[in-house]
Amino acid sequence: MTATAALPLALLLTSLVPALVIFALPEEREGTRTTVNMVGAIAKVVLSGMLVVGVLEGQVYEWRMPLLPGADLILRVDSIPLLFVSLSAVLWLTTTVYAIGYLEGDAHRSRFFGFFSLCVTATIGIALAGNLLTFLLFYELLTVATYPLVVHRGDAAAIAGGRSYLLYAVTGGAVLLAGIVWLHALAGPVAFLEPGLDDLALGQGPALTAIFALLIAGLAVKAAVVPLHGWLPQAMVAPAPVSALLHAVAVVKAGAYGIVRITYDLYGQALATSLGLLTPLAVLAAITIVYGSLRALAEDDLKKRLAFSTVSQLSYIILGVGLASVTGATGGLAHLVHQGIQKVTLFYCAGNFAKAIGVKRVSEMDGVGRRLPVTTATFTVAALGMIGIPPTAGFVTKWHLGLGSLDAGQGWVLAVLVASSLLNAAYFLPAIARAWFAPGEAPRQPELGAERRALSWWLLAPPVATAASVLVFGLLAGMPLSPLSLAALIAEEVLAR
Repeated sequence: MTATAALPLALLLTSLVPALVIFALPEEREGTRTTVNMVGAIAKVVLSGMLVVGVLEGQVYEWRMPLLPGADLILRVDSIPLLFVSLSAVLWLTTTVYAIGYLEGDAHRSRFFGFFSLCVTATIGIALAGNLLTFLLFYELLTVATYPLVVHRGDAAAIAGGRSYLLYAVTGGAVLLAGIVWLHALAGPVAFLEPGLDDLALGQGPALTAIFALLIAGLAVKAAVVPLHGWLPQAMVAPAPVSALLHAVAVVKAGAYGIVRITYDLYGQALATSLGLLTPLAVLAAITIVYGSLRALAEDDLKKRLAFSTVSQLSYIILGVGLASVTGATGGLAHLVHQGIQKVTLFYCAGNFAKAIGVKRVSEMDGVGRRLPVTTATFTVAALGMIGIPPTAGFVTKWHLGLGSLDAGQGWVLAVLVASSLLNAAYFLPAIARAWFAPGEAPRQPELGAERRALSWWLLAPPVATAASVLVFGLLAGMPLSPLSLAALIAEEVLAR
């Protein structure tokens, strides 16, 4: 096996092997389990960095294995997977650190971390999938791996949330399978980035349009696109590390990423435009953006408010895909990363509020800034990023989406972005104001080091690191290898095909 074939497989194995080892570990082997978790997560970050450098230098990485007659299992690293692989690797590391601290002393940690690593394996498989068959296999593995995480607590609320998630995810997977089978019957095996559909467009345009609708509908379930979003707020019964993983790295991001790949790497910008597929996609994203923000505004439960915020914010990615412009696509692709780091920070903070002082609702946040200043500061940075306040990463996203809408002649998108930002401010700023300025029960001069004693560094280091990146990716957006710079290179490539 050559090095170019070994690296994608090795990237997958850095979480698959730890998953298998952790499943076999007795519950009391805490030190061994932590070591296995951390070694796998760090190795994945290192390998993903090597792949980014190699791809930017023009190297092609591909591993394949025969699976079905005429259809291989393919792992390939090309331009679009770079962002998703990098995001998954880095946030798996920070979420692993956070989960180790958050679940300290809990039962069934070997089961939890085993499925946790299996979930990341499925996510990396989705990122590296070189064809629809490989994508489908890992997409369904993601459903199987995340269900035990959602129901981890085992109480009635967790079981109900898991049941809802499973019903939605399995139905979405069936719809996706129908689209893939129909496309296979029409065009034979079709890999990403390989021409094959353009020749069918003249005689099979209506069929290709219907297949596109099936594929997008199947993916829209995990992407929580309205009206297929109902499972996501219910899944917030899961522990905070699971919520962070669902919203920033794995499930919802996998759905949005799949829509990006279907549009750009399967159909292609030119064919999607000629079939009239992009404007309906942008309109659906715009409806979801506004609806999710309105629902977030009405939620007092902090995690559910963040869940509806995800419904809204994730569709910025899809909106960018629907804008037939390089600048718009740049904003959408950069938001794959920007939304991830902002939302994972918010869920880390929500978990810390609940764990340290029992605060789970916005109405209970009075004075938490004085009791948990570090956690509240990182929450504030991430929330301002979601609103789109300069110089955060969220501002960079909205700026490019706005410019992209004008480039594409879709000025109505500006109104959607303005409305969304105002609604973002309406549901985040009151929480920030309560945290810092409301009287609350906390003393005006809290005891020095109180937060450090209430929350270990396992729980404080991840939100500090990710909140810092919200600022760094905003301030240094124009630097080489920033998410925006990578997104711009990718957007120019995919729209030039």
